[in-house]
Amino acid sequence: MPRPRSTPGSGPSQRQLRVGELIRRRLSEVLARGDIHDPDLNAISITVSEVRASPDLKLATVYLLPLGGREPDTALAALKRNRAEIRRAVAKGLELKFAPELRFVLDDTFDRMDEARRLFSQDTVRRDVESD
Repeated sequence: MPRPRSTPGSGPSQRQLRVGELIRRRLSEVLARGDIHDPDLNAISITVSEVRASPDLKLATVYLLPLGGREPDTALAALKRNRAEIRRAVAKGLELKFAPELRFVLDDTFDRMDEARRLFSQDTVRRDVESD
């Protein structure tokens, strides 16, 4: 009997999580070593914070941020311009049936954390939280 498919709200499968982490590590290595021959890309240090793989593992969404948050648009443009070469370099180090298509997205997690800290530091919010 086949395993039941996960419901849309149940989150990623263990396989998706494992493949996402493998891609994240491999992509980080490729970018750190400068395997991609683009001076714009090699001039920027990029942090790959997370990779989310689709259920069929054919698409991987890469969440990243240039070190220090500087020139995010330049980094994103360089990554998109070299997408095919990056895909080949990442796939070469992985044993997957298909090389996933990579989509690059700026990670706004740190911005949201800063905004939450700012909100919690406001006097009115702090007073409401402390009263509980």
